[in-house]
Amino acid sequence: METKVRPRVVCVDDEPHVSAGLALHLRRRYDVEIATSGQAGLDLLDRLPEAAVVISDMRMPQMNGAEFLAKALAAHPNTTRILLTGYSEVDAAIQAVNHGQIFRFLVKPCPPPELLRTVDAAAELHRLSRVERELLEKTLHGSIKMLSEVLAISNPLAFGRGARLKQLVTDLADKLGDTNRWQAEVAAMLSQLSTITLPNETAEKLYYGTPLSSDEQRMVERAPDISEQLLAHIPRLEIVRAILAARAEPYRGQPTAELSPDEKTIRRGAELLKAANDFDTLEAQGMASTKALETLRGRADQYNPDVLNALQALCGSQRSDDCIREVSLAALKPGMVFATDVKMTTGTLFVARGYEVTESFLERIRNFRPGSVKEPFRVSIRTL
Repeated sequence: METKVRPRVVCVDDEPHVSAGLALHLRRRYDVEIATSGQAGLDLLDRLPEAAVVISDMRMPQMNGAEFLAKALAAHPNTTRILLTGYSEVDAAIQAVNHGQIFRFLVKPCPPPELLRTVDAAAELHRLSRVERELLEKTLHGSIKMLSEVLAISNPLAFGRGARLKQLVTDLADKLGDTNRWQAEVAAMLSQLSTITLPNETAEKLYYGTPLSSDEQRMVERAPDISEQLLAHIPRLEIVRAILAARAEPYRGQPTAELSPDEKTIRRGAELLKAANDFDTLEAQGMASTKALETLRGRADQYNPDVLNALQALCGSQRSDDCIREVSLAALKPGMVFATDVKMTTGTLFVARGYEVTESFLERIRNFRPGSVKEPFRVSIRTL
């Protein structure tokens, strides 16, 4: 039977006996953590980003409750905020609620039943927001994955590469410990969308890193505008679009405290996608992974060093849960990933390396004439 995880509440007050009193009443229903200053509270939230509720006293030295909760909002917008205040500070508390997006304020001394009712409501708001956010992420991610599968049939070069970039971005994020990465993954999946406007010959040159003519170069430079126009019709993809727009920018250093959480997400997503894209381009040109990494390190001002270190860790360690096998068309199963480009006997690309086999893909190949695809081919199989 699955154990139910209790919501976590962070109490911030410079008077230990006040925090202890709050914890005494709340610990029957919640996991409670205590901080004795605004800065300590921010540090605690950084270590516990999944905290459902944060409660802060208004009157504290160095950083009062309103200032603390405003900073908590900027760094952890999903945590519900409650302000504790005295009668003489009610006007300031009302102003803090209006300007700091504080859920409720409670006047001290607060009766335990009222405290519990308020924290219960705050925790429920956090739960509903999390569920809505997860549903949105899964819906968008699933819809775009379906779109990518459909487009992979019509343009296997470009969207096979998109699948590889998405996997590389995911692996890099895992190495870096980034949990908020779904926008970067979606951006990687859609990064090749603009190539649907290119002639097949130009798209193939771009895929393999072959020099382009001046006319082709101009077409490639105009192509991102098409992606922006198409994605602008899909709601909640503003961050994804911003990542795609920023992916060619050079490394701008570590994010400052003034940046909002969305701005930090955009910057990190663009850093991941830029490194993944340029690394994949070098590999497509036939360069070994170690040499490709050395080439990226030679452009030191272009990439986040942490991202390159994560990339080196990926290159230097063979994943024990994956193996490469040669299989026939009849032996393909969902979840297998093509390790090399697969071509028709006519020489036309059938599917690009990095594409993951799905049920719809297997249904499609059943309609192919026997012998029309060169086989066997190499696939990656995860043996978890």
